[in-house]
Amino acid sequence: MEATGPPRTESPVSNGRDIVVVGASAGGIQALLAMVHGLPADFPGAVFVVVHTSPQAPSVLPHLLARAGQLPAKHAEHGEPIVAGRIYVAPPDQHLLVRPGYVELRHGPRENHSRPAVDPLFRSASRAYGPRVTGVVLSGALGDGSAGLLSIKARGGIAIVQDPSEAIVEGMPRSALRLVDVDCTLPAAKIAPALVHFANEPISARGDAAMSDPDEQAEETIRTDIAEQADDRRHNELTLFTCPDCGGSMWQVDEGPLLRFRCHVGHAFGPEALLNLKSDELEAALWTCVRLLTEKATLTRQLATRTTMSGNGRRAKRVEEQAELDEQHARVIRELLESMPNPVGQATAVTMALEEGNGGGHP
Repeated sequence: MEATGPPRTESPVSNGRDIVVVGASAGGIQALLAMVHGLPADFPGAVFVVVHTSPQAPSVLPHLLARAGQLPAKHAEHGEPIVAGRIYVAPPDQHLLVRPGYVELRHGPRENHSRPAVDPLFRSASRAYGPRVTGVVLSGALGDGSAGLLSIKARGGIAIVQDPSEAIVEGMPRSALRLVDVDCTLPAAKIAPALVHFANEPISARGDAAMSDPDEQAEETIRTDIAEQADDRRHNELTLFTCPDCGGSMWQVDEGPLLRFRCHVGHAFGPEALLNLKSDELEAALWTCVRLLTEKATLTRQLATRTTMSGNGRRAKRVEEQAELDEQHARVIRELLESMPNPVGQATAVTMALEEGNGGGHP
């Protein structure tokens, strides 16, 4: 989902670290409340929060944060402008991204099996605001947030991590400390004074040198690999394709004019056969989407019927609207399937075109 509407203008901000991004997971609510409690009403920055939550459960986190401290808190809305002195919370099942002057919500791929995830928030903030960003990692399992902190540090920002010895779940803080050269390791209650200090400290006073951003390097590598594959420049190298028979990675094998693709198990395919099988895989995946959307819509309507019978007509209407949306998506995919060319005919047409371009010889 891309932001729409006229360009946003940024609210007045300080010359310090006025963009604060916070990530937490299991056990992180208590730490987050302790941190927010210490932020003053005149805090010159904007605070963005991601906590791993269930996509089905309604979130009351903004209400809890507003009660715990002096700053207003709310679920972020797609496209809304950034205003200093506010807390923006990622809504359930949406990635929260920071853009220059506004926020963006995306139902993008999960990261670390989470949506919202911490790393997308941290990365987007560092790209939009560079050294003006302070990243905070609180209690949580596994390592979400570490890659994002690396991105923040790469652009001269500040990294703060909750002291693992007081974290309810120490996985995220310990991962960040192991992988990132953090600026502060603090108990949750002492993070707010550090945020105030960095927000009021001129950035030029620190003179941080920017480092390379590993995530940005990986994205550039992926784009390069895709372009090289499309331009037929990956001779005798690992390809972007996976084996239709076993799902393994495939190598491109060039034997004179003969092109083949082979996985490490030994399955091998000519380009026409691989194109046919990829078309079959795509069709099967799309029909699976139609089936799942139909099943989901049917179950949703069943729940709406039961909700209506229990006397909650307003809630039943909302549930019914979700079922209609699922059915609409299923219809769109079905129409796409019905308009797709026959995969065998498509591969044959590609082969004939290649042969014509080579004077009837090998591709």
